Amino acid sequence: MGESGCGKSTLVKTIIGLESSTSGEAEFLGLDITGDISSRSEQLIQELQMVFQNPDSTMNPSYTVGQQIGRPMQRFGTVPKGQIRDEVIKLLQAMRLGENYYDRLPRQLSGGEKQRVGIARALASHPDLVLCDEPVSALDVSVQAAILNLLLEIQQEYGTTMIFIAHDLSVVRFFSDYVGVMYLGQMMEIGPAEAIYSPPYHPYTEALLSAVPIPDPSVEQKHIRLAGAVPSAIAPPSGCRFHTRCPRRELMPDGGKLCETDVPPWLEIGEEHRIFCHLPLETLNSFEAVVTKPGEVTQHAS
Repeated sequence: MGESGCGKSTLVKTIIGLESSTSGEAEFLGLDITGDISSRSEQLIQELQMVFQNPDSTMNPSYTVGQQIGRPMQRFGTVPKGQIRDEVIKLLQAMRLGENYYDRLPRQLSGGEKQRVGIARALASHPDLVLCDEPVSALDVSVQAAILNLLLEIQQEYGTTMIFIAHDLSVVRFFSDYVGVMYLGQMMEIGPAEAIYSPPYHPYTEALLSAVPIPDPSVEQKHIRLAGAVPSAIAPPSGCRFHTRCPRRELMPDGGKLCETDVPPWLEIGEEHRIFCHLPLETLNSFEAVVTKPGEVTQHAS
């Protein structure tokens, strides 16, 4: 999760092979995935699939729904040719779409139906990992809930791992087991979902959480405004990339000068929870929960 422009979509496009990486290492199933898709084996392409953000631009308008879902099955041989139609219909039914959608064209579908078809197409090759790039951001709220519930059911039924990209923190908490918080292409915090939503957390995570609306007029919400413009991702600031906007840097003994010059260390919080910050753990632990009721401290969005 992270604000717009932080590099979430670029990261998943690099993992899927639509963008080439500029540095670093990445492996999936013991195979290198730092190159673009033209250098990948057929097995790797089959095991890595993606649900894109905009369903309107990811479907071929000239082919029917059945043809587009059946194509990966035919290409990777996951289903015998004579059984492809039956398998496509099973997938359509799993997506809460009926057999009558098999011969429909994309222009005959709503936005939510197109996204369901996109999910079915991603699952057609029986992948081990599905990358979801904000798959509900272009949909109505009621449709978003239906798609999220559907993704959870698919994950449980098929045992498929998903990397879910989002900027809506309420969605992230509902959907994810582990969360990574990104700023200007750098992970600032990584940990189990519940650990991310209560102190200690990175100052950037704290600011993101403060922006989540709480539908309870009796709850007093702590708003944290980040000063200044977002720096260039091409030429990020030295030291900690967040230091130019960090509202907590004055808590450093030197007033934040170390943040300007040195790359922060990873602080190991426990239970796979890590924070990328110069502030000592004692200081991070002293942060109050972002949402408080008068007279008590309450977990955010509880």
